[in-house]
Amino acid sequence: MGNTLGLAPMGALPRRSPRREEPLPNPGSFDELHRLCKDVFPAQMEGVKLVVNKVAHTVHMSALGLPGYHLHAAYAGDWQLSPTEVFPTVVGDMDSSGSLNAQVLFLLAERLRAKAVFQTQQAKFLTWQFDGEYRGDDYTATLTLGNPDLIGESVIMVAHFLQSLTHRLVLGGELVYHRRPGEEGAILTLAGKYSAVHWVATLNVGSGGAHASYYHRANEQVQVGVEFEANTRLQDTTFSFGYHLTLPQANMVFRGLVDSNWCVGAVLEKKMPPLPVTLALGAFLNHWRNRFHCGFSITVG
Repeated sequence: MGNTLGLAPMGALPRRSPRREEPLPNPGSFDELHRLCKDVFPAQMEGVKLVVNKVAHTVHMSALGLPGYHLHAAYAGDWQLSPTEVFPTVVGDMDSSGSLNAQVLFLLAERLRAKAVFQTQQAKFLTWQFDGEYRGDDYTATLTLGNPDLIGESVIMVAHFLQSLTHRLVLGGELVYHRRPGEEGAILTLAGKYSAVHWVATLNVGSGGAHASYYHRANEQVQVGVEFEANTRLQDTTFSFGYHLTLPQANMVFRGLVDSNWCVGAVLEKKMPPLPVTLALGAFLNHWRNRFHCGFSITVG
């Protein structure tokens, strides 16, 4: 008897191809967990500052301190992995007293990065730090050595690990170990980050305290950020609210903040096209300590 219903035999039915899931993204560095929120807040300004990017000179004048001069130098190689990552990179900053801050970044392999940081105060070394970071497909592992001294038997070791569990959820931790004669200890911190379409929530919790942040992008012009920090050793907590307003037609960016220490501040940046000049004006007032700081800067280049 034939197939009166006109149905195709079972073997002739088209097979569904298995659903192919997208690979999980790399979570990035541990130090960048709160970056989106921190970029919303304005940087404190004081005195008058002139920055010429091509010549790399900075002049700082303030009524609260001595005038300062900084010489900046930077070198960027030809290997560019992303718009913000170029290897090798060398950055240095020296002030008028001879103190130096230097940072060197290398790309040892496609997934392995190294960084060295040096800081001196005149002729004395204050900090020397070496970082090694490995970025897998969906995880990042970092090891840092700070001020290693074999003779004095002192060292600071920091280990970071981040793992992408889903496309939106990242979990990880930080282990800080320090040793010097007569003292030894370790601090463990757990971290988590959840990224939605328009907002990002991040939390670090450990025996040393807690750090929570929330970033929200309302639209192309408005961004807001909220931060909470608690330090168990200092018995201190701080709550901060910041906002970022972009006015593209006026070539202006406005950042403001208010925190639980009765401090308010704002910075206004104005670009002057077609000239490569950016003007910035900032003011910060601490009501609790009755302190007021204001600053003005000109950036050329």
